[in-house]
Amino acid sequence: MKAVLFEKFQEAPKVVRVADPSPEPHGVVLKVEATGVCRSDWHGWMGHDSDIELPHIPGHELAGVVEAVGKDVKNWNVGDRVTVPFVCGCGSCSECHAGQQQVCLHQEQPGFTHWGSFAEYVPIHQADLNLVALPAAMDFATAASLGCRFATSFRAVIDQGKVCAGQWVAVHGCGGVGLSAVMIASAAGANVIGVDLDPEKLALAKDLGAVAAIDGKGDVVDAIAEITKGGAHVSLDALGHPATMTNSILCLRPRGKHVQVGLMLGDHAAPAVPMPKIVGQEIELLGSHGMQAHRYGAMLDMVESGKLDPARLVGDKISIGAAPEALMNMDKFQSVGATVITSF
Repeated sequence: MKAVLFEKFQEAPKVVRVADPSPEPHGVVLKVEATGVCRSDWHGWMGHDSDIELPHIPGHELAGVVEAVGKDVKNWNVGDRVTVPFVCGCGSCSECHAGQQQVCLHQEQPGFTHWGSFAEYVPIHQADLNLVALPAAMDFATAASLGCRFATSFRAVIDQGKVCAGQWVAVHGCGGVGLSAVMIASAAGANVIGVDLDPEKLALAKDLGAVAAIDGKGDVVDAIAEITKGGAHVSLDALGHPATMTNSILCLRPRGKHVQVGLMLGDHAAPAVPMPKIVGQEIELLGSHGMQAHRYGAMLDMVESGKLDPARLVGDKISIGAAPEALMNMDKFQSVGATVITSF
């Protein structure tokens, strides 16, 4: 099969041919119809993820068609249209038994713990636990954006932040995750403020439901305090940077919730936090790490009802030949919306 592969961290990936995968007894092989290019893939290529063994094929946001089925799989057949969370549960640990596959103790992640979806075919393990059926009307490019960015934002806003109508919600960083969070929080009835450095992304945030947009180069904390008359109830760092994390915590009103969604790896892995604010105002700090397959139903119901429209967040559609350059440039924050590989 054709695939994007790198043999050294920070060395340009190449499009090569490698052997087609075979399904594990409990798994399937998917024919990849679309796969997103995500900043998490860039972190992996940079060498920030200890799970990656070289040589490596990245890619963890994907949608496709079941091509081959392992002998122990009960719920899926060749030809089924599916997507998959980027965190795949093992099905046997205590967290999986509690329904919390997103923090599975033995989790697997395509594109990190094993070869991923920048390829014509990708293996998925524990298929009965981890696969999600796609609505008939949803195209593959939109479905690919669900697996990491949109689903991660849904859990961050709804399950972790518990956002409800009338609250003020600040979203720091209006890339794919942040714009998804803007749309989802707005659909939940919140008053959303988008923060970014890019005027085009701020304009899209307002188009997706934000009631205000703030230039991140200014005094973000004071601006949010003025707009909200006291601070946000919930604030998300959707980028993953010490500056956006700090602004997210400081912009909260007393007893507010900070949700860390963006990864902080490499030199930013252990940032300082404003502890006097956290203690003195009883600020909650929450992480959010993907979303379980069994929670996709609630999100997809909102999509099918028209309350959410993730198709609006799909940006450039590219070929697999353009994927190496797109991957290497993910740290430049150039594109608006999710870049998706749709031709192989």
